Amino acid sequence: MPTASVYDVKTPELADEGARRVEWAFAEMPVLRQLLTTFAADKPLAGIRLSACLHVTAETANLARVLVAAGAEVVVCASNPLSTQDDVAAAMALRYGIPTFAHRGDNHENYYKRIASALDHRPQITIDDGADLVSQLHTARRDLLDGILGGTEETTTGVIRLRAMAADGELKYPIIAVNDADTKHLFDNRYGTGQSTIDGLLRATNILLAGKVFVVCGYGWCGRGVAARAAGMGAKVIVTEVEPVRALEASMDGYRVMPLVDAVREADIVVTVTGDKHVVDEVHLKAMKDGCILANAGHFDVEINLPALKAMSREIGQPRYNVEEYRLTDGRRLCVVGEGRLVNLAAAEGHPPAVMDMSFADQALSAVHIRQHHNTLERTVYSVPKEIDREVARLKLQSLGVRIDTLSDAQQAYLTSWREGT
Repeated sequence: MPTASVYDVKTPELADEGARRVEWAFAEMPVLRQLLTTFAADKPLAGIRLSACLHVTAETANLARVLVAAGAEVVVCASNPLSTQDDVAAAMALRYGIPTFAHRGDNHENYYKRIASALDHRPQITIDDGADLVSQLHTARRDLLDGILGGTEETTTGVIRLRAMAADGELKYPIIAVNDADTKHLFDNRYGTGQSTIDGLLRATNILLAGKVFVVCGYGWCGRGVAARAAGMGAKVIVTEVEPVRALEASMDGYRVMPLVDAVREADIVVTVTGDKHVVDEVHLKAMKDGCILANAGHFDVEINLPALKAMSREIGQPRYNVEEYRLTDGRRLCVVGEGRLVNLAAAEGHPPAVMDMSFADQALSAVHIRQHHNTLERTVYSVPKEIDREVARLKLQSLGVRIDTLSDAQQAYLTSWREGT
């Protein structure tokens, strides 16, 4: 079996276990399997150096395998200190020959050290989840910018950062926002985040959701998924929002909608899914009832103001693995799951492979698009081309054995003409 010449993983001895999990996931990823076959024949990324900063999971390993089959020279590092699955990282390096730099539980210094290792690859294409790779390229490693053709971004938070860079004129190479693809956010964000967030909460706490007051902060596609899954398990869901249209949608979807400071007074569980900072702030922490459980399903660990919570506490305990109990000076107890990091990856295994199949197909095809069209792309953030979105959906439907109708010539003409009327 191939072995990467250079890598940095925590548990090399778990490579075989990790490989079994990777293959199990691949069985649930028919679109990627089809792309691997096609790419192995066509080699659309031949000779391209590609660095990917992603959650190191079994699904990510399969994306990397597809990119290697396409001819790319791939290096992978972690995009979150608590999302790495160490057995998978070992399998990527030792069973699939993919240089991987990832340790679960990294501190801040080592996390960025491993990102630096991925950038030492001198990538021509970047694949990011949260924009840490892009951020480092635009600050610490600007010497590498001239050699980059373009990149892709997986998640909402990263796209927000990159659009801000583009608006300020600071983005130095084109980025395709994979998160904007319909085959990504309508499925990965909604169904994937919804299921895996509940999975992480239940693994960490073993609580019964039925009858609990469950507050969801943010009603984007991720928030909708979390709210739907919590309600499906019998929770009484409250949604908090700052955007009027989304708040109206949540209300018409049947949820109670109110300011967070009011919601937390009755909340048993609060989950943030916004991509913003200090969504749960000191004013909310002071209003929470004893025993409230806090979790974050946004990319970065800033949505819950943990420094404020720590300052309000006299002691921090760990009643269960992945649960920290903050004992406040006023006697209340507030529990934080997964250190306030992505709960679905810190306390569970992340999104199911069936939805990541589409997201990572978008990633792979967008990388090929960059290779083929980089000379015409400007230094801004692009949506995934519609033809890629439709092709991924077509392949997914095909794999499910689902057939759909097609328009007749007369119907197509009607939809593209303004002459026919009443």
